[in-house]
Amino acid sequence: MTQYTITAPDRIQHTAKLPASKSISNRALIIHALSGGRILPENLSDCDDTEVIVSALKDNPYEIDIKAGGTAMRFMTAYLAVKEGEEHVLTGTERMKHRPIGVLVDALRFLGADITYMGEEGYPPLRIRGRRLDGGILEVPGNISSQYISALLMIGPALSNGLTLQLTGDVISRPYIDLTLWTMREFGADAEWSDYNTIAVQSQPYRERAYYIENDWSGASYWYEIMALSKDREATIRLEGLMDGSKQGDSSVRYIFSLLGVKSVFETKEQGVPTTVTLRHSGRCVPRLEYDFVNSPDLAQTFVVTCAMLNVPFHFKGLSTLKIKETDRIEALKKEMRKLGFVLRDVNGSELIWDGTRCEPDFQQGIDTYEDHRMALSFAPAALRLDSLTINQPQVVTKSYPHYWEDLRKAQFKVES
Repeated sequence: MTQYTITAPDRIQHTAKLPASKSISNRALIIHALSGGRILPENLSDCDDTEVIVSALKDNPYEIDIKAGGTAMRFMTAYLAVKEGEEHVLTGTERMKHRPIGVLVDALRFLGADITYMGEEGYPPLRIRGRRLDGGILEVPGNISSQYISALLMIGPALSNGLTLQLTGDVISRPYIDLTLWTMREFGADAEWSDYNTIAVQSQPYRERAYYIENDWSGASYWYEIMALSKDREATIRLEGLMDGSKQGDSSVRYIFSLLGVKSVFETKEQGVPTTVTLRHSGRCVPRLEYDFVNSPDLAQTFVVTCAMLNVPFHFKGLSTLKIKETDRIEALKKEMRKLGFVLRDVNGSELIWDGTRCEPDFQQGIDTYEDHRMALSFAPAALRLDSLTINQPQVVTKSYPHYWEDLRKAQFKVES
C-alpha cells in the first residue's frame, strides 16, 4: 500500500498556482463539443475527471471508460444520448458501477433517449444509442445531485423543442446549477430560471468561441485550511488565478473561513478577471460553527477537519449528497476523525455534529482515503497540528488536484513515502 507521511513546516510563506476549475472545465468541454468547436478551451484542468472527457471527445471510442469520474459519467451520459447515429458503451471503475444513475437515465428516456443497462438496473455500465431528441417539459426532483440537472440542461439547446426543467421539492446545490447556466450562456445559449423552481432552455444552438477556464476555488479551500491551522501568525499564502465574484459555488469558502480566522485580500476587484488572493490570519475565530452546506457539499470534509483541529465544535447540515460521492463521506469522516481523537455523530445521513466529545486517538496506521480525493486533500493539512500524519493511497488526489503533493513540498511540507 502506498503511503505518504506529512510533516508540516513551522513557517509558511508560499505562492500556489492552483489547478484550473474542474467544474467549469467539464461543463465547457461538453458545451464546446455540442457547439462543434474545433479549438479546446484554454487552461483546462489536468485532473483525471477532465482528462477522461477530453480523451472521450477526441478519440470517440465505442467503449468509453470514465474511470472514477462521477461528473464525467453523468455529463457524458446526456451528451452521448443526443449524438445522433452513434452508439457507445459508457463504463467506469468498480465503485462507479455502484454509484446510482437511474434518475438521469429515467429523465433522458422520458425525452426519448435509447439507453440500456448492461449490468445492474440503475447503475453503469450503459449502452447508449444517440438520436435526435424532441425535448419539452421535464419534471425532476430538486434534491438530486446537481450533476444530473446540469447534464440535462447542457443538452437543452440541442433538443428540437428546447427544455423546460421543473424541479420539485427543495433545490440543493443551486450554485452548481447557476454555474452550468452561466457557462451555457457564455457559449450563446438562451437558458434562464423562469421562476424559483423552473428553468427554460431554448432550442438555440451553441456558438463556437475561444474560452479561458478560471482556477479552482475547491482547490483553494485546502490552502485556506492550511492558513487556518498554521500556528505561524505571520504566515502568508498567495493563490493565483482566482476570480472575485466567481460563479463557482465553492468560492463561498472565503466567507466561511473568515469565521475561522482567515482574511482574504484580492489584488484587484475587477469582476471576471483572474487575480491573486492573499491569505493571512485575522486573529478572530468563532467559538462554534453552524453551517448549511446544501449549496457547497464538497467543502464539508475541509471544514470538518479544520474545525476539529481548531477545537471549534460544529453542526453542519445539507450533507445528504455526501453518501453517494466517491465514497460514503459521512461514514468515512466519522471513522477517520475518530482516529484523530474526535467523536462525530450524524443525523439522518444529512448532518454531522461534533460537540467536543473526544476519544483516544490512534492514527498510526494512517488516514484511509476510500478512493476519494477529498479525503486525502482535506486531511493532509491536519499535520500542522500533529507531529506528522500518514495518508494511505495518496495518489487519489489526481482526480481533482494532481500536483497537490508537489505544491505542499514547495510550501516546505515534508511529504515522504
